[in-house]
Amino acid sequence: MSNVPPLTEGAIEAIAKLIGDNATGSDIDRVLADRGLVDDSGLSTKWKRLHSVFLRSQKTYHSANQVLDFVQAYFTPARFVRRPLEFETLRQELNTILVLCGLEFGADGQVRELESARTLDEAQRRVRTIRAKFQGRAIHPEVLKYCSAELMQDNYFHAVFEATKGLAQRIRDMSGVQSDGVALIDRVFSIDRPLLAINALRTETEITQHKGFAALLKGCFAAVRNPLAHEPKILWDGEDDAADYLSLVSLLHRKLDNAVRTPFN
Repeated sequence: MSNVPPLTEGAIEAIAKLIGDNATGSDIDRVLADRGLVDDSGLSTKWKRLHSVFLRSQKTYHSANQVLDFVQAYFTPARFVRRPLEFETLRQELNTILVLCGLEFGADGQVRELESARTLDEAQRRVRTIRAKFQGRAIHPEVLKYCSAELMQDNYFHAVFEATKGLAQRIRDMSGVQSDGVALIDRVFSIDRPLLAINALRTETEITQHKGFAALLKGCFAAVRNPLAHEPKILWDGEDDAADYLSLVSLLHRKLDNAVRTPFN
């Protein structure tokens, strides 16, 4: 991370309160020690301890880097692997603070720079969760991994495009096949020698389900990703369809969650 100017005192207080409200004292002690930050404030309230440590760090180093390093360490996605909705809710609250400072905490657990929001209303609008934007639909974390920045900017055209590209990349990562589109699906989800299977492939029903899943993947690439890749954004009227597209990609990711590697790998 490049050198980030100190955050405002208000932002520091808000971040400290967010962590203090959700972390245990032992969690805070552990992360402080791991990041080389010393708490000699003598305070007992969790958020006040963090507030003191963060302000002193910024004053010492004239930078917010150590504060953001603590944020990344505490909010690492691995900590919330069994609590993805809690992670996304906390990420939303954190980004409401950070976006006013020209920063974003991504679904990958990394802080990056972006254009600052000018008002609190704008900050809250830009970091609404995907569930709120899309009428409560559960969006798979793998979707957010590839398109959260675009969604924060209400850039639905590129959000859908990046989400479908991310779907193909996950299949490559899981299978080891460095191909794309129909060729990728035919190789990975073939019936005779599949590299990944979504079920045991023992009955006719299971084989039919496997074939149907492969067809859905091909349809997603053919109907969503490929047209977006070749169509000028100015001609795309896809905002009304974005929720359905991202729900489809989420469904496919959830099926991949249960896919297993076969002996043909």
